[in-house]
Amino acid sequence: MSGTSLDGLDICYCSFQNTNSKWQYSILAAETIKYPIQLINQLKEAHKYTAEQITALDFSYGKFLGEQVKRFVSEHGIEADYIASHGHTVLHNPTQGYTLQIGKGAAIAASSGVPCISDFRSGDVSRGGQGAPLVPIGDKLLFHEFDICLNLGGIANISYNNTRGNRLAYDISVCNMLLNHLAGLAGKKFDCGGAIGKSGQIIPEMLQELENLEYYNQPSPKSLGREWFESHIIAILGRYSSYRLANLMRTAYEHISSRIAYDCNKLEKKNILATGGGAKNDFLMELIQEKIKASITIPDSNTIDFKEALIFAFLGVLYLQNEPGALASVTGAYSNSITGCLYH
Repeated sequence: MSGTSLDGLDICYCSFQNTNSKWQYSILAAETIKYPIQLINQLKEAHKYTAEQITALDFSYGKFLGEQVKRFVSEHGIEADYIASHGHTVLHNPTQGYTLQIGKGAAIAASSGVPCISDFRSGDVSRGGQGAPLVPIGDKLLFHEFDICLNLGGIANISYNNTRGNRLAYDISVCNMLLNHLAGLAGKKFDCGGAIGKSGQIIPEMLQELENLEYYNQPSPKSLGREWFESHIIAILGRYSSYRLANLMRTAYEHISSRIAYDCNKLEKKNILATGGGAKNDFLMELIQEKIKASITIPDSNTIDFKEALIFAFLGVLYLQNEPGALASVTGAYSNSITGCLYH
């Protein structure tokens, strides 16, 4: 798994069992591999590349992923039946009918020696869906004891069952993508514990601009990508560039926590599972808990860090079982779809 926050490559070795129509999982080994700075820059700028440059990166990045899996398998002395790879999102514009995750499945299979299932979003987008989020099927079948699953990654998204038992989900707002961008202005990869944000003050005018973004008034299903972040959020930040960085950061925290709290509170649910890198940010979690009525569970470190990778492994299992991984109730597609393509 490679997320929009570009923290690195998550590799998760999982096993799944279905007993009495209930799925169970185990995380047997897991690791996050930091990207080389050159690769970070390539992935960050890839949406501006020419078709030929994107194609070249698709293959070279796929080879890199396969090599990392091969090393991981060797170091842990394990055997993998399959690889399930999300790849890295370069373009995501479902309203125009396209999405692109690079990291060629054929290159992964060739360089790792393990069959690879990839390209999980295209089928849903081709059926009129958002192609995202795809994690909700895993939330529903693997984490059913929680009313709400809240993922605090580059983008914050939410997943829950409605009163009819249908799984619904959507992207709430940007999260670590914004916080990490601001931390980068201070020469840091992220705001450790929320220290920078905690030292600042809210800029009311900037907060109002963020809260007034049209996306928040749109009905779900809906999803966000880096293009939206750059065209909407970066534009707002530019208008407040003369303010202290700590104040920009504090305003970002207030916006993110307010959007998450608003969407969670209106569901009137009792308990929430919070995962993703944001769940390790003490200040962010403090603000969210202050604003949310439900109780929040922060699980063990492996589940926080590797839940998304775990669920993409599960999507690979569903593909092999010929069962849908993309839910129309979540994405707005005209039908559920079996997600992925298999490369040997």
